[in-house]
Amino acid sequence: MNSNIKLLISISVGIICWNLAGYVNALDPRAWHIFSVFMAVLISFILRPYPLGMSVLLGLIVLLGSGTISLKESLSGFSNTTVWLVIAAFLLAHAVITTGFGIRVSLYLVIKLGKSMKGLAYAICGSEFLLASVIPSNTARGGGLHAPIVDSLSRSIEKASGKSVQVNAGRFLSLVGSHANLIAASMYLTGMAANPLVSVAAADVFGVEFGWGTWLLGAIVPGVISLLILPQVIYKLAPPTVTDSSAAQKEARVQMAQKGPLSRSEWIMMGVLIGMLLLWSTQFVHGFPTTMIAWVGVAVLLISGAQTWNDVIRNEKAWDSLFWLGGLLTMASMLSDYGFIQWFVDLSGTWVSGYSGLGVVIVIGLIYFYSMYAFSMTSGHIAAMAAPMLAVCLAANSAPMLSVAIIAYFTTLCACTTNYSSGPVIIYYGLGYETSQRWFKIGFLVSLVHVVIYFTLGLSRWKFLGWW
Repeated sequence: MNSNIKLLISISVGIICWNLAGYVNALDPRAWHIFSVFMAVLISFILRPYPLGMSVLLGLIVLLGSGTISLKESLSGFSNTTVWLVIAAFLLAHAVITTGFGIRVSLYLVIKLGKSMKGLAYAICGSEFLLASVIPSNTARGGGLHAPIVDSLSRSIEKASGKSVQVNAGRFLSLVGSHANLIAASMYLTGMAANPLVSVAAADVFGVEFGWGTWLLGAIVPGVISLLILPQVIYKLAPPTVTDSSAAQKEARVQMAQKGPLSRSEWIMMGVLIGMLLLWSTQFVHGFPTTMIAWVGVAVLLISGAQTWNDVIRNEKAWDSLFWLGGLLTMASMLSDYGFIQWFVDLSGTWVSGYSGLGVVIVIGLIYFYSMYAFSMTSGHIAAMAAPMLAVCLAANSAPMLSVAIIAYFTTLCACTTNYSSGPVIIYYGLGYETSQRWFKIGFLVSLVHVVIYFTLGLSRWKFLGWW
């Protein structure tokens, strides 16, 4: 399907929805028009006729040109603190990679844990867990940092063993890397660029704050258990024909020796990361906002010379996020301000009447998880599904924190289902170590593991926290 057809489909959806405004008598026509443009933008997120930022910008222009919203309203989302947290996090992620500190952490874990194939898998999981707290782009973390290391280590094992990497080490490690990336991304508010959309939806629908510390508090137990189980699960589903990964460990030692001692930039990077984590985890003491702490970290890197201003202005992912995330939040907030969310909640109440709050959360969680098959990108899935699913939970009088937790943690975990769900998954699949058919099969089985863990250990953890 070429770009023109994709664009035509997106526009057609918006026009059809727009012209149905007269049939929704209980709603302000402006609210329905905002929803119509929002739907057209979301369809474009799935079909991708244009880059995300461009699609959102065109949507805002339509709303402005039609007089649906004012210029001031169109810019409201760009002042959202969540948007600037994401931008700061992208700048920090770039610094982690360019200073070489991220690669050093990964190599260190391989050296310490990579004696066996399972040990190598746990090294990947450990590296994802540590770096996800400070690298918000799971594509940068998984595709830019870990996937090349996994590929290099797999080839080292192939060379040492004389066996085909297509049926052993590469398949095992690429699957572990892909799924570990998603688990780690689910554990932090900044673990994936679009995670904050859930936090914003939680505030809009339930009026609750689901910030960095709260997100981690609810995810730490089921998330760590998932990371511990993952290598064992993949070992059963895609067993390597070699078990000794000493060749990979040797390669990691060579690369670490070539790096030499910590550079000045790496020392500064490590200090900034430790400082931010300490400040984020002690917000109840000092009260500094999460976004402010992130930008202080960026400022320290700039003042110290570990990063330059050119590094900041050339970070395309950061400024692209400003456009698509800021614009999307504008539309989402306008939907709430003009009454669409409340109307949808009232309507949803008739659908779930008679069902228990917990039962609704479980059903909604499953629908949210497996609807990912219809999406080619996690951010589009979140934007389209998170707020409406939370609205249904609100209509059923489900516990607010429990409802948000299920949507928040399933947001990235659901990307395990396909080989086209997100950037790092596409990159790992693109290494060529596993077939599409087997990727789908293993992804579905891994999804069942996630569902069981979060509906047992997760629910128990959240009960202990008093979330339901």
